[in-house]
Amino acid sequence: MDIATIIGIALGIGLLLGAIMLGGDVTLFLDSPSLMMTMGGALAGVLISYPISQVIHSFRTLRVVFAPRRRGKNTELVEFLVYLVEKSRREGLLALEDELETLTDPFFRRGLELVIDGTPPELVRDILEKDIDSLIVRHRQGRGVFETLGALSPAFGMIGTLVGLIRMLKDLDDPSNIGSGMALALMTTLYGAVAAYLVFIPVAGKLKIRSTEEVRKKEMVIEGLLAVLAGESPRYTREKLTSFLSPREREELPWAVRPSIGEGEGVEAYAE
Repeated sequence: MDIATIIGIALGIGLLLGAIMLGGDVTLFLDSPSLMMTMGGALAGVLISYPISQVIHSFRTLRVVFAPRRRGKNTELVEFLVYLVEKSRREGLLALEDELETLTDPFFRRGLELVIDGTPPELVRDILEKDIDSLIVRHRQGRGVFETLGALSPAFGMIGTLVGLIRMLKDLDDPSNIGSGMALALMTTLYGAVAAYLVFIPVAGKLKIRSTEEVRKKEMVIEGLLAVLAGESPRYTREKLTSFLSPREREELPWAVRPSIGEGEGVEAYAE
C-alpha cells in the first residue's frame, strides 16, 4: 500500500482521537443523528449530481489511492522507447512485432501496432491524443465525485448546525432539551469538516496526482513511438524523452543496450 496515504490517514485520525481523549470521554463525540445528516446529505447530493454507475466506479478507484507506486519508472520507459528506436533502425519496423507480445498496456500496444503498420505520424498522434483526452475526462469525472463530497460535507454540516440551533431555540423553556440541540448543532459541523478535509479532498488530490503521472507516461509513449516512425537517431530520441524527466530521474538513466523491461514483467507497469 502507498505508505504516504497510510501515514496521512493514521496521523490525522490518531491526532484527532488523541486530542479528544485528552479532553475527556470519546463517546461524547459519537452522535448518530449528526452522522446521518452530514454523510447522508452529502451522499444524496452526489447521487443527484452523478449517475449511480459513476459513483460506484469512483469508489472503486480508491484502490488507486492506496495502491503502492509499483508501476514502471519513467526512466525504464525512456530506456525501452530508445531501445525500440534502435531496433527499428537496425532491423526495420516489422521487427518490432516481437515486442508486441511483451506489451499488455492497451495504449502502448495500440500505438506500436499503428507504427508497425506505417500509419502517418499525424494520424498516430491524433489517435493516441484522443485516447489521452478520453482518459483525462474519465479521471476528472471519478475525481469529481470526491470533490463534490468534499464540498457538500461541510455544507450539510452547517445545515445540521442550523437544525440543532432551531431545536435548541424552540426548547429554551425546557433546559433538558437544550443540550441535545446544541450537540447536534456542533457535531454536524465537526463531522462535515473532518470528512471533507481529512478524507474526501485529500483523496481527490491523490487521484489528480495519479492521473497526471499516467498522462505524462502516455505522452512519453507518443513521442517515443513517433521517433520510431520517423527513424530518428537514438541519441536524439534520448535527449527528447529525457526532457520529460526530473533532474533526479535523469541521474538514474543507465542507458542499457537492451533494457530488462519487457522480459517477465512486460510493460504492463505503465498501465494505470
